[in-house]
Amino acid sequence: QVQLVESGGGSVQPGGSLRLSCAASGSFFRFIAMGWYRQAPGKERELVAAITSAGSTDYADSVKGRFAIARDGAKNTVSLQMNSLKPEDTAVYYCNANANYRYYWGQGTQVTVSS
Repeated sequence: QVQLVESGGGSVQPGGSLRLSCAASGSFFRFIAMGWYRQAPGKERELVAAITSAGSTDYADSVKGRFAIARDGAKNTVSLQMNSLKPEDTAVYYCNANANYRYYWGQGTQVTVSS
């Protein structure tokens, strides 16, 4: 059974940086991609960034140039470096993995950007 555990959320002022990490326990026998989603109060969950098994990345337009996703395949971890944070980045961030013919989700970590 695969479990995803996020860490690294917190509070930061506008313009600051945070780094989120996600560690997967268990094993992937058919790995497609890992990524980060976020959900702000009253809004739908949205894709923030994703990285495939081949290393291709995809970003939401709102975070391009500010966020960077990276994956360590050997350790089954994925990270999200978030720079130049804005108040509109405030949300619960969820780690996601598309593997083993299903989707896995972490429990979420809160990111708050406020002065």
